Amino acid sequence: MSTTMTPLVIVRVHELALKGQNRPFFKRTLFENLRFALRDLPIARLQERALRFLVRLEDPTVWPEVAERLRWVFGVANFSPGVETALSIEAMQQGLVEVLERQGAPAASFRIRVKRTNKNFPLTSPELERELGRFVQKRTGTPVDLSDPDVTYQVEVLYDRALVSGQSIPGPGGLPIGVSGRVVALLSGGFDSPVAAYRLMKRGCFVTFVHFHAYPYVRPISIEKVVELARHLSHYQPPKNRLVVVPIGDAQREIALAAEPSLRVVLYRRLMLRIATAIAHEEGAGAIVTGESLGQVASQTLENMRAIGAVTDLPILRPLVGNNKDEIIAEAVRIGTEPISRVPDDDCCTVFVPLHPATRVTVEQAAAAEQAYDVEALVQQCLARRTVYEGDPFRWDPLMALAAATA
Repeated sequence: MSTTMTPLVIVRVHELALKGQNRPFFKRTLFENLRFALRDLPIARLQERALRFLVRLEDPTVWPEVAERLRWVFGVANFSPGVETALSIEAMQQGLVEVLERQGAPAASFRIRVKRTNKNFPLTSPELERELGRFVQKRTGTPVDLSDPDVTYQVEVLYDRALVSGQSIPGPGGLPIGVSGRVVALLSGGFDSPVAAYRLMKRGCFVTFVHFHAYPYVRPISIEKVVELARHLSHYQPPKNRLVVVPIGDAQREIALAAEPSLRVVLYRRLMLRIATAIAHEEGAGAIVTGESLGQVASQTLENMRAIGAVTDLPILRPLVGNNKDEIIAEAVRIGTEPISRVPDDDCCTVFVPLHPATRVTVEQAAAAEQAYDVEALVQQCLARRTVYEGDPFRWDPLMALAAATA
């Protein structure tokens, strides 16, 4: 294989390209996230060029691992292996030779796509596409197909160099994590909340996960599932991963003994939201994220969401509010959380609940029902027994939360 040109990976940005005065901040954040993602690989250099990030590889064989990690970095639109050349047709042709030798000739058809940032280059984009297309066709004997090719080769003409690359691989898009602050996401073992957390990550938020469980009144499987879900989602998030597991079973039992049965679900949710708010203030988070979908269950009617949300001074972000279950599960499949969420478990909201929970609870009704018990004492009791996971998610042990819940 030819080694006249240093192999590199060309990483193209997504929404970052649309930013104005804040663009340097977004670029720095994405640079740091890329550097963290590739931290232990033989990378010669990572640099930014004209809203592209160039990853120079010391060893071309590391490309598969680089590609796998780039798929998890928000802010990346797509990426492709390639080479850097001088600003001449001959140099670009040699770059295509390098790409062909490394990746093999196209199996059935190909096309050339030129993006000419440097408008002073003597050929227009279509003219350069035809010139380079003829070269590849003559060298490989493969026909050109402009509408549905087997491979698209990309040539990006910058002011001081050209970038030549093969077929691009989609990234996750969105904004780099860290540009939009921190949020607290309520994470259950179901389908909805992991997708909601994912969506906020994609909008550039660091996410602290909070899970409520009712062990020992139910099986501990929900804790095990949430640890696995947090591990999976942590692939998208640089090192500041935190999962807070809070036992609320005893508090639910006290509420169940004091309150009208039909109100219990709303009262449980108000308790959870108060606890999540306290944790959010500790974390410096600016909002709380839930997986609620309007009308999906009894606690997710407009009236009940209002009654529940009244207990927090933070914004409640509900990114799934207009999605149905099929749409949510389809996204869970796409992001890889569906197999974990599908494992049966026992949700804490199913503990001590009636067959027919109220669907139109008012703020006043909920507040009146809470006069029968000490709300703040329950909040502090639950917070005192929480388990905090942080650092490397792949070292998190679900047994820590079980031990804390029964202590």
